[in-house]
Amino acid sequence: MFPFLINFVPYKPISLTLLIMKKLSALIFLLLLMTFSCLAQDKKINVLVFSKTMGFRHNSISSGLKMMSDLAQERKWILTATENADLFTADFLKTFDVVVFLNPTGDVLNEQQQKNFEAFISIGKGFVGIHAAADCEYDWAWYGRLTGAFFKIHPAGQIATVILENTDHPSMVPFKGMETYRTFDEWYSFRENPRGKVHVLARLDETSLDEASLKDDRWKMGDHPLIWHQETGNSRSFYTVFGHTPEAFEDPKIKEHIGCAVDWVAKRN
Repeated sequence: MFPFLINFVPYKPISLTLLIMKKLSALIFLLLLMTFSCLAQDKKINVLVFSKTMGFRHNSISSGLKMMSDLAQERKWILTATENADLFTADFLKTFDVVVFLNPTGDVLNEQQQKNFEAFISIGKGFVGIHAAADCEYDWAWYGRLTGAFFKIHPAGQIATVILENTDHPSMVPFKGMETYRTFDEWYSFRENPRGKVHVLARLDETSLDEASLKDDRWKMGDHPLIWHQETGNSRSFYTVFGHTPEAFEDPKIKEHIGCAVDWVAKRN
């Protein structure tokens, strides 16, 4: 009589009290989720900025420190800045959540200080390398893995196009919805391409540079990463090429980019 079958589920009336309790439970869960999110953002973090130089010294360091100070006020960081490598003791480092290498150059830490820093990262703390952080500690293989790559050479500083590969990462919030970003900087190339070992967020459009200003093409990488991040064990590390000029640290997008990166390695987002 019926060409098809229908499965009937017996009707079970839901009491008004049960319905209200279910809705309240869902609301409470949502409020707790929002509360934990807010607590993560409100949690103060201790940030150490290290900018010792034993090689070339960027005149942008003071501007970078000013930017970091402004970010600390805006983002509720407790900020300490130093060029004194003697402070890299186990007891001193353990008070921080993140260490930022702001344009250091050359051999800046001795063997014991290096071991102390390795121990700091091994317990799940964070690292942010800015620009010349890649021009530092070439004989320290562990540090090369932490930063992702060592600096090799650069063409003359100039305006170029950065291709944004992933703007979903928390550090790339200021570039959300953008495919490229044009700005002036010193565009590092690296001794080896870090792609495959790190998560690349942006790369250089090598064709956007002014060929007339270039002496040779030794700086070319083809695939030319500029910004990346890593997660190793319970620790996070991040590198950005921005920061050669004082003006770079005055760029609102770069400022927010670095602020978001510090928060990300500190596990605030």
